[in-house]
Amino acid sequence: MQRIRLRYTKRGRLRFTSHRDFQRAFERALRRAEVPMAYSAGFTPHPKVSYANAAPTGVGSEAEYLEIALTAQRDPEKLRALLDESLPTGLDIVDAVEVRTSGLADRLTASVWELRLDGVSVETAEKAVATFLAAETVEVQRKTKNGMRTFDTRGAVAELQALAPRAAEAADPAATPVDRPVGDACAILRLVVRHLTPAVRPDDVLSGLQAVADLAPPVPAAVTRLAQGLFDEESGTVTDPLAPDREAAPAAPQTAAGTVSATAPEGPAA
Repeated sequence: MQRIRLRYTKRGRLRFTSHRDFQRAFERALRRAEVPMAYSAGFTPHPKVSYANAAPTGVGSEAEYLEIALTAQRDPEKLRALLDESLPTGLDIVDAVEVRTSGLADRLTASVWELRLDGVSVETAEKAVATFLAAETVEVQRKTKNGMRTFDTRGAVAELQALAPRAAEAADPAATPVDRPVGDACAILRLVVRHLTPAVRPDDVLSGLQAVADLAPPVPAAVTRLAQGLFDEESGTVTDPLAPDREAAPAAPQTAAGTVSATAPEGPAA
């Protein structure tokens, strides 16, 4: 059995795809691509697919992760390309590695989010952010299946800053979401949130900003997850969770001809 870890995106209108909708689309893509999937045992076998910390419905993402189990060996990059072709544009498979280490879910300890606040000036957002960061606790309420729950959002926030769209793009051009507007017509919040219990979501942070600084965007914020992975406390960065699998991959064997040509001394010219 071989296991492959994949990173995929939810872009544009497909950010409104629910996790269950994506599961159905992905299983159809597996069949179209003729992937030799391993299946669970029992009366209703299912393909062995493990999803890790999926983003909420309505939220875009550049960094969603899943793992699949195969019954035959496949090249990860070729498999990625086949699956990407079988999915609708916006649900894109952008990375694939063979599993060589354990604990992918344990390496997803923080997320980097971008919140687009249309109709809010950068100056207004900066003042609200400063007030939020100065507070020791920022309590909000969220309705759960067990009723209303009150919890602190400030402790989960490792970083929060307000930027103009051009400044946000310059800070991380490789991770620029496709729906970012042109120009400086709104404020962009760059947010790093630790994955704690209870989980603090971007909309919880927006509720906290409204509670402590009366920041209330006139339209709902457009939210995109830029990255998720292991949070480095020293640097304050979120690292690539697939990097350990790449680093554990064995080096490609050198051919005999290449070894000889690289080590044999040069003889006299004929």
